[in-house]
Amino acid sequence: MPSIVVVGAQWGDEGKGKIIDYLAKYVDVIVRYNGGANAGHTVNIKGRKYVFHLLPSGALYSGKTLVIGNGVVVDVAQLLDEIRTVEEAGYRVNLILSNRAHVVMPWHKLIDKASGGKIGTTGRGIGPTYTDKMWRKTAVRISDLISRNFRDKLREILKLKEHELKHYGIIGDSVEEYLEEVYSSLSKLVEAIKPYVDDVSLRLNEFLDQGKWVLFEGAQGTMLDVDHGTYPYVTSSNTISGGACTGAGVPPTRIDVVLGVAKAYTTRVGKGPMPTEIRGEIAEHIREKGGEYGATTGRPRRIGWLDLVVLKYARRINGFSNLALTKLDVLSGIKTIKIAIGYELDGRKIDYIPASSEEYARVKPIYVEFPGWRDISRDEWREIARSGVSTMPKEAIKYVNFIREELNVDIAIISVGPSREETILLKDVFNIKEWGRY
Repeated sequence: MPSIVVVGAQWGDEGKGKIIDYLAKYVDVIVRYNGGANAGHTVNIKGRKYVFHLLPSGALYSGKTLVIGNGVVVDVAQLLDEIRTVEEAGYRVNLILSNRAHVVMPWHKLIDKASGGKIGTTGRGIGPTYTDKMWRKTAVRISDLISRNFRDKLREILKLKEHELKHYGIIGDSVEEYLEEVYSSLSKLVEAIKPYVDDVSLRLNEFLDQGKWVLFEGAQGTMLDVDHGTYPYVTSSNTISGGACTGAGVPPTRIDVVLGVAKAYTTRVGKGPMPTEIRGEIAEHIREKGGEYGATTGRPRRIGWLDLVVLKYARRINGFSNLALTKLDVLSGIKTIKIAIGYELDGRKIDYIPASSEEYARVKPIYVEFPGWRDISRDEWREIARSGVSTMPKEAIKYVNFIREELNVDIAIISVGPSREETILLKDVFNIKEWGRY
């Protein structure tokens, strides 16, 4: 039975939340495998906007099993708030939380806010949590949090971190006083989180053995991957499709399909190189029309033309042969639209992304230009979604076909608006009809 990884092909914010929500109706299990509360997935249902930072985007379908894997760093209070929000909206949350996932501790957020400015972090404590995870001596996992020895574990960690925490002004002279403060605040959450905790790798492989359909949901995007992105202006986890295996405990042989998600243009939040970035009137038009403000921070996103060098790199790193193209509607009303097909670096043409961010910041995009299409109302886009891709403006069809041919991938889904109804399905990536799930 099918299992699919949905992965961002740019710098995050590609509209994965909507695509995952759209596909979630066909699957049994939705898995979040990386990142933390620094990533926001936005889903619009019946005119109401929901932003999920930790819960998988398929939470707005009752009866689905939601999974948070070991690769996620969990802000427990944030997770419980999201569960409460979904339940208050009338949905039942059937969640499995990995006992091996790491916990974002109170000091992680404070350290992040004090030290993360140079690379533009969200201040949610993600980097410091992953740092402790890799150092191993000072990390807290969900299994530690719910154990009866948690206070002793906390005391050992604070002894090792005492100098660092004093450096950032997080504790004064009394480590014991801070210990009791942290222990007290987290202990109030333990009983609420305990019912969800389980061995995720064991359960997921059981689900796959039982023939259940599983969707793996990546956070952020390829260009923010800690190994393969624009380092050091990246996140602290593996955002790419391979992260589904390490972040959830399933082997690569159990992944059937990888679906890339890309906007019809490019955005980025925070610092770091972005070759196709544009400023001025067109950028403001796209930002306002597309609502390009961070779901987690509210920061205005940087705007750029579509970059095929980035998408070809993402295709290679993730192995996707199908692409969901989102926010095509946002480009309506622009006279001329550009796509970058290559770069120029120090006077020579290149078709790759330099490993050095300093070098990457010097590349100049090589563009091809396309005539834009008329401005189209929201009602008209909904009618186009109902009628099919052939009813799109001929200029938009030409734009989409160029992307498909250059990337040598199938455009499986085109999103022309935030709601489920504003979606055009071009290819059945799940073979849903064959399995009788329509």
